[in-house]
Parts: sequence; structure tokens; C-alpha cells
Amino acid sequence: MSAAGSDHPDFDQLISMRAVICSAFDQPETLTVETVPDPVAAVGEIVIDVHAAGVNFPDALMVMGQYQVRPPLPFTPGAEAAGVIIEAGSSVTHLHVGQRVVVLTRTGAFAERVCAPASAATPLPAALSFDVAATLPLAFGTAMHALIDRAQIAKGETVLVLGASGGVGLAAVMIGKALGARVIAAASTDEKTALCRTHGADEVINYTTESLRDRVKALTNGLGPNVICDPVGGNLTEAAFRGIAWGGRYLVIGFAGGAIPSLPLNLPLLKGASVVGVFWGAFEQREPDANARHLAQLMDWVVDGTITPVVSARYPLEQSAAALRAMLDRKVVGKVVVVPTH
Repeated sequence: MSAAGSDHPDFDQLISMRAVICSAFDQPETLTVETVPDPVAAVGEIVIDVHAAGVNFPDALMVMGQYQVRPPLPFTPGAEAAGVIIEAGSSVTHLHVGQRVVVLTRTGAFAERVCAPASAATPLPAALSFDVAATLPLAFGTAMHALIDRAQIAKGETVLVLGASGGVGLAAVMIGKALGARVIAAASTDEKTALCRTHGADEVINYTTESLRDRVKALTNGLGPNVICDPVGGNLTEAAFRGIAWGGRYLVIGFAGGAIPSLPLNLPLLKGASVVGVFWGAFEQREPDANARHLAQLMDWVVDGTITPVVSARYPLEQSAAALRAMLDRKVVGKVVVVPTH
């Protein structure tokens, strides 16, 4: 371990930690919490004491072996964490022990401590809580990339957000408003649509009790939304696309509804519309500077109150499986975090 670790008052006692372990690709209920050796920072790496780890739909897919990337077994799930640096490897000069950061880990965040490249860490403003910070990189980063880079949204355009009370959906509602769009939020219950309205939605649709297509048509005077954010997929996709505006952009973000839908290709032809893929993970890797600018803007918006991320539940490590199950069953409102106890 680097000498930097000696600045932490309890560093000598940090010889083991608790972590969530995935030993086989299976349902979240098969996860275990085990005692494992502490991580050690290599050249260019940091170790952080995790105060909160964001829970995301891809985490659940990864545990089940259904994500685009299959990490070697066994592994610890969790792609984003916020905490305090307790060790800095050699060559790390822009960060220091004791600093509050949020870090993109890809795996390993559901643990008391995690090691990550220093380049993946962003210092936190004093006013930003660990819980909120841990929700920003993936869900809010995805929504930011979708609306700014992929949709190239313009002020005054209308955005329809499907699954609008979930992590990415609610982030898209808030970011759409921050960018000057008119936002229509569609969700499955009145409670969820009420939450969306609280966080900036101009109009809401309960697509369980109302016709999505008819309500969108009515709310846009028959013109349709310029941009549709779809992190859900399933049977809503075609109905939503049929109502899109001329020259609209349909953002394919994910398939939280379970099914990957098919779309008749005459529909984009007739509407002069685009089907636009949104793969934030590849964007973050290929364009790290642009992603860093997005994250900095998000932090500024949180601090000044432009957006107010919702952390609806906090789970201890021992209940990480329950957090992932809630995500799979689409019972999560906003975001939830795993919070190790120290």
C-alpha cells in the first residue's frame, strides 16, 4: 500500500472488508455478503471508503449474466460509488486522501471499500451528499447524453419520457426542463405521475388507465413530441413512435420492461423520424472529457437546486439483493442506494 494511506486514522485496521459477492450468473437472491481482503491501490488508482453506491438496472442484468459485459466470476456488483479516498497510488497527484469523490467503478461498488482508476473519480462539492452523488454518473449521465448529444434537443421542443418515474426517466424529466424543453411524463400509476409533476413535468400520462397515443396527440395538438426518451421498451414503443412529430428523434435507452420491441420501418420513413441509440457506457469510454463536462454540469444543477435527485430508499449491504429485485420488478421510484455500515 502507498504511504498515502497512513493519513487515514484507522488505516492499519483496514485489513478486510465486507462485500457483496456474485459467484454464479443467477437471480439476485443468490448473492452473498462475504469478508474479503481490502483492495490496494496500484499506480494511478485510488481506494475509497464507500458511503453510498448507486443501484442501476444494468447491475441486475450483470448479476444474471444478461448484460453486454460479463465480468469474470466471482465479482462484486455495483457501478458507481461515492465516498472518501483512503489511499492513493503512486502518480495520483490531482486527488488526495480524505477527499470526497464520486467514482465510476463498473463493478465492485457494493462493498465497504472499492478500488478504481483515479481518472474515474470526480471531486464532490461540500454541499452534495454521498447518497445523491452516487446516483448521478449512470442514470443522470445517461439522460444527459441522450438529450444533449443524441437528441440535440432545442429549447422549446416537446419531450415525451416513458417510464418517467424510474432512475433514467425521472432524470430525463428534470434535465429536459433544465434544458428548456416542454416535458410530458408517462408512468404507470397516479402516484408516479404526481412525482414527475413535482419534479418539473408540464403534463403527465398514466398509461395504465389512459391511451398513451391519444393523450400524447391531445397534449401536442396532433403534432406529436419532438423527442421520445424510452428506457422501458416493451409494448409502449410502437404506440409512442406512431405519435412522434415530423423529424422527431426516438431515443432507445434500454429495456426495463423486459421485452426488446420490434418497429415497422415504414414508421420512421413516414414521419421523417430517427431511431437513435443511446449507449452511455460506450460514450463514457470513448468521450471521457464530454462525459466529465456533463457530470460537472449535473453537480452544479444539484447544488443550485435546478434539479433535485430522488433517493427513495437506502439498503444495507445485506439487502443488496432486495434492491436489485426492486429494480427488476420496476418498483423503484427515482433512485435507490446501497449504504455500507462502518
